Order: sequence, then structure tokens, then C-alpha cells
Amino acid sequence: MKDLQRRLLAGLAFGFIVLLALTFLGDARQVALRLAGFAWPLMPLALGCTLINYALRFLKWHFYLKQIGAGELPWRESLRLFIGGFPLAVTPGKIGEVLKAVWLRQRTGVPVLRGTAVVLAERISDGLAVLALSALGVLAYPRYAPAFGAALAALVAIVALSQVRPVALGVLEAAERFERLRRFAGGLRELYEGSFTVFRPRATLVAVALGTVSWLGEGIGFYLILLGLGVPAGWETAGKAIFILSFATVVGAASTLPGGLGAAEGTIAGMLTAVLSLPVSTAAAATLLIRFATLWFGVALGLIVWARWPQLLGLADTHPVRGAV
Repeated sequence: MKDLQRRLLAGLAFGFIVLLALTFLGDARQVALRLAGFAWPLMPLALGCTLINYALRFLKWHFYLKQIGAGELPWRESLRLFIGGFPLAVTPGKIGEVLKAVWLRQRTGVPVLRGTAVVLAERISDGLAVLALSALGVLAYPRYAPAFGAALAALVAIVALSQVRPVALGVLEAAERFERLRRFAGGLRELYEGSFTVFRPRATLVAVALGTVSWLGEGIGFYLILLGLGVPAGWETAGKAIFILSFATVVGAASTLPGGLGAAEGTIAGMLTAVLSLPVSTAAAATLLIRFATLWFGVALGLIVWARWPQLLGLADTHPVRGAV
């Protein structure tokens, strides 16, 4: 747990450095002027769009829990674990999110690696959702097609291979013949069984559909932020905003950097100048605002949950508190 806390603090520090770098690269004085001129009454609406995203992603999370046999977890506690996982996104490769599987084990008895399959499915279904949202943009801007195609192929391959059961079981059996891998065999089988369940076609379609609508909400929030910075309104601006944020989300996730820090910000700012022809200072200000409304807003909510229920981090009794709010 102490190691996790160190990694989290490192991620937060890295995030602060990224924000400073983005501000100075965009000319700190000009960025400050853009932020001062922002139509701040639009920010609550943008945050509302983020909350819609979180609400739909929570439905997906709880749907996945039912798939692996943890559906008896009260929805209030399920929500607590879901929000409590937000700060873990700023750990390298989001590896800290596996802690959610540990929490599930404590409260439902579901094996950790089966719960880890849910965390993996969340990330993959989100990836497929944002790729779906960015598909039309890639057609309009073919230079982004190679990265789009590589990400789509990788995600589809993971889902498809998980469903080819004879091949997967054959690989596991072959791994068990190696002494060094034999001790991991049970865990690998548990992870595979969980993955096989959550990636079934129906479950995947439901999850990607929920993910597409939820991430569309954040795209609309980004559009509102651009309007607040004086970017002309219209369907074209809205479509480009959704495309930019969706594609940047993919790049950030693929980078495995904590919270996509650096990769996501660089992609958003770069695409705003290339696709919407915004000045660098405006692009930097828009990037700072959308990352606050999405990543850092979520981290703040998660930290509030940690402060209210310190047992999640082993800072108090770890016995289950079912139904607690």
C-alpha cells in the first residue's frame, strides 16, 4: 500500500509538471489571458457532462460485476468502489486500478484475478467506444488513420482471442508445462475465465454502447469549453471537439503514462491547432480546462471517497461495510 501511495504521489507530481509545461509552452501570459476571458458559467455544464460520463460508466461497471458473479454487491457500495478507483488512474499504466479487484475480493469473495478481468474490460470497452466516436474524424483526417487502425486492431484482437476458447486453453496448458510458469497457472486460468465472461459478444456490445454514449458526453463538454473560449459554435466545431478528445483519449491510454499525462495533453493541444486552427495559447487553455473537467475532477472525487472511507487504503479497519454511503 505504501508503494501504491508513492506511485500515486509521483503521478500527481508528474501531472503538475505537465500542467506547468503546457502553460509555458503556450506562453503563460497569453494562456492566463485566455483563462481570464473564459465564460466560466459554462464550466458547470461541462462538469455535468463529465458526471453523465461517470454515471454511464458506473452502469457498465456494475453490469460487468453481474457478469462475473459479484452482482449482489449493493449498488451504493459498488458506486463507492467505482469512484474510489478514479485516483488510481494516475498510476503508471493505470496498474493501481487493479486495487479495485482487491476491494471486490474483500467484499464479495470474487477472486482478485477474476475481478481484474472487469478492470481490463472497462479499459478495452472504453477504448472501443472512443475509437467509434473518432471514426468519422479519421475519415476526414487520414493522417490519423495508422494510429487509429493499430489501436482498433489491438483491442479487437484481445476481445476475439478471448472467445476462441480452445486456443486460449491450449496456451494455458502449454504454459503449465514450464516449471517457472506453473505456479501462475491457477491465476492465469482465473483471469482468462473472467475475461471470457466479460468479453462475450452480448456483454461487449452492451458495454461499448454505454461507453460510446458516456464518452460522447465528455466530447460535448469539450465543445462547451471551446465555446467558452470564443470558438465559433456549430456542428462542425462540435464534431471536431468530439473527435479530438476521443482520439486523444486513445493516445493517452496507449502511452501507458499515468492518466495518459503528457500524451493526452500534447495530442489535444496539437490537434486543436491542426484541426481547428486555434492559436497555441487558446489550444493550451482549452487543454488545461478539459483535463481539469475530466481527469482532475474525477481524481478529486476519488480522493473525497478515500477521505470518507480510509479503510479502502488500509488506513482503518478493512472489514466490509455493505450498503454504506
